[in-house]
Amino acid sequence: MKSYSILLITVLLLLFSCSSNTNSETFIHKTSGRYLYNSDKVITIYFEKKELHMKWLGSKHIKPLKLSENIFFVKEMNEKIEFLTNPEDNKEYIVLVPKEKNAKKIFNYRKLDANEKTAKEYLENNEFNNALTEYLKIKTKDSLDIAIKENNFNSLGYKALRNKNYAKSINIFTLNTKLYPNSANVYDSLGEAYMKSGDTINAILNYKKSLALDSGNQRAKNILKKINKKK
Repeated sequence: MKSYSILLITVLLLLFSCSSNTNSETFIHKTSGRYLYNSDKVITIYFEKKELHMKWLGSKHIKPLKLSENIFFVKEMNEKIEFLTNPEDNKEYIVLVPKEKNAKKIFNYRKLDANEKTAKEYLENNEFNNALTEYLKIKTKDSLDIAIKENNFNSLGYKALRNKNYAKSINIFTLNTKLYPNSANVYDSLGEAYMKSGDTINAILNYKKSLALDSGNQRAKNILKKINKKK
């Protein structure tokens, strides 16, 4: 009889633990979607068998522990998160639960609208004008944001150039000139992309811009001399 009681309790506990992680249809509908993490990354919230899962920073199957109706513990973040509606904009947010008892809650990560994209997503989709618009917004908020590092765009541009994707490299380097108009290096890179694409006129134009910002750019001087000799 004692063994039966222990077995029954164990089964009930297992049933409770399995069901405690499930969520209501209302909650699922309200919280499913993509949330803006920092300036251009995304947290994706999705559900399997009514259990909440996350995609975050390359991890695709994070399974937070449900603590209450809308509070979960994410061990990968070492944070408790809460799903709340911000009364200021009436949008859904993921909130990091403050570790101090009486600390004010901050609406950290806003749920993106259905067709909304991040700057990085626009760039990956070759929507360069939209990407530039979003990156300029980021720069206005924080000119030191790692999402808009000049060297990162330069590396992306050269990756496209090595693959002989000249149009893409030109677009990325052009974006960099808009973000960093006072950098001699960005014009030098754009000049090189134009040169390799066969557009000598725009190559000259950008090498001259680079030299105007850095008269010691010997590489640009040498390339312009070679071009002039061929004329």
